[in-house]
Amino acid sequence: MAARCLKTLKYVLFAFNLIFWICGCTIMGLGIYMMGMKTYGALLPSLPSLSITNILIIVGTITMVVAFLGCTGAIKENKCLLFSFFILLFLILLTEILAAIILFFYEKQIDNYIKKDMKRGLEDLQVNNGSDVREVWDKIQQQLHCCGVLNYTDWRNEVPQSCCPGSRNCDPKDYWAKGCYTQIQDWFESNFLTIGIVIISTSVIQIIGMSFAITLFCHISNNSKLYGE
Repeated sequence: MAARCLKTLKYVLFAFNLIFWICGCTIMGLGIYMMGMKTYGALLPSLPSLSITNILIIVGTITMVVAFLGCTGAIKENKCLLFSFFILLFLILLTEILAAIILFFYEKQIDNYIKKDMKRGLEDLQVNNGSDVREVWDKIQQQLHCCGVLNYTDWRNEVPQSCCPGSRNCDPKDYWAKGCYTQIQDWFESNFLTIGIVIISTSVIQIIGMSFAITLFCHISNNSKLYGE
């Protein structure tokens, strides 16, 4: 009975991690595919590496490594790999909890920092006239129907065509009313419940994976002791 339970648990953990390994490959592949595209990381001059592309590659790589440890540890019944898998999942979960706490207690400070950094980036763009950064701003303004960071006045006297609805020239009263930061903030607020459900579901899945790993680890340890006896 114990052997059958161990075998079932082993294959469930293997299948569990195989799915996540495939997801990790997909995420990393998407990040690599997007490397040649213009990303929104240019909007934050102090954090140029913080782009969707880099985040996807990092998340995909971590997911693949952790899932590989889980798959190999389960199928080989290797206690070292299973324990490493458990520790890595625990550290990831702990990092997520710490990030949530920091966001909760320092929300206003982070909010002000991002706004100031975006404004500084926009000011640098108008001084240096960087074509790559301007292309990113045009893209996000067209997609989100926004203008500037908070409103069109952030562009001073050089309001781009992307602030106008359609392709025609327009007056200040016709510019997109909201700034891009405000639009992004509104999107997060309107999708707060969905984001919360996704985060909680991810955390629950991680806890289930940790439970499977430590249970299998204990079963293998007990079987080893019985075999040794």
